[in-house]
Amino acid sequence: MTFDPGADIRSGNVSRGSGGGGRIGGRGLAIGGGGGGCVLLIVVIVLALLGVNPLPLLGMDGGADPGQAQQESEPLDERCRTGADANANDDCLVSATIASADAVWSELAPEAQISDFTPPRGIIFSGQTNTGCGAASAAVGPFYCPADSTIYIDTSFYEELTTRFGASDGQLAKEYVIAHEYGHHIQNLQGTMRRIDQGQTGPTSDSVRLELQADCYAGVWVHHATTTDDAHGTPFLQPLTSDDIDAALSAASAVGDDHIQGEVSGGQVNPETWTHGSSEQRRHWFSAGYGSGDPGSCNTFEADEL
Repeated sequence: MTFDPGADIRSGNVSRGSGGGGRIGGRGLAIGGGGGGCVLLIVVIVLALLGVNPLPLLGMDGGADPGQAQQESEPLDERCRTGADANANDDCLVSATIASADAVWSELAPEAQISDFTPPRGIIFSGQTNTGCGAASAAVGPFYCPADSTIYIDTSFYEELTTRFGASDGQLAKEYVIAHEYGHHIQNLQGTMRRIDQGQTGPTSDSVRLELQADCYAGVWVHHATTTDDAHGTPFLQPLTSDDIDAALSAASAVGDDHIQGEVSGGQVNPETWTHGSSEQRRHWFSAGYGSGDPGSCNTFEADEL
């Protein structure tokens, strides 16, 4: 799914960070959604149960330094202005996807039971970055930090998504990653993250239900993206093709816990350690959101079967 070349994709809240280090803050780990993070989060849980500090594995320093300041960043609005820029450059694709999602979710906020919609920020970084959740490395994959309402992504993940995890290299596969993290922002605005037990693991755990709902919200965005206009009345995205949907489904499959544990890592598939859901579950819930376009269809927390 490509952006309309004439669409105005300037969001005003997406920038490229200068990179840098820092110590983990006092407000908790980020909520991740990307493929590499799935494996690492499983390992983190195991290490924590064994009494081992997992933060060095994540490229984080466990020292207490709450309220870590953001590094300097470059706003993208000057070099990422149109849909043509988004189709040619991954930084601009991230900016465009967030701008489109801002427009979609600002309209859907009442249906999503959000009384005061505020868009997230987006930070594109290389290697390592400081966040409201502490310092993080690209090894954890794209993630959303609820402490500063920001989506973080190192765009080099897109190549890994294709070469290591086996996803399509289609544009909607890339956009799905951002739309999923935007789904976590919607959950944050809804208060869902504060109400659940994110320490649970397993195929029907709160952690898995949270991730599957974010997949469903990504599908909701896709449903509306081609009919949502920029400020000048130009649709953000061109009409969908079957190849577009196949690309998104391939990305959802690629970051399933069972696929990562088995085919990617070469280990045993252990559902009791799942934090994001199986490939089939992720495809199912993305499709549910895409098919209905209704945030209300995404209540994974009341679903008897996932």
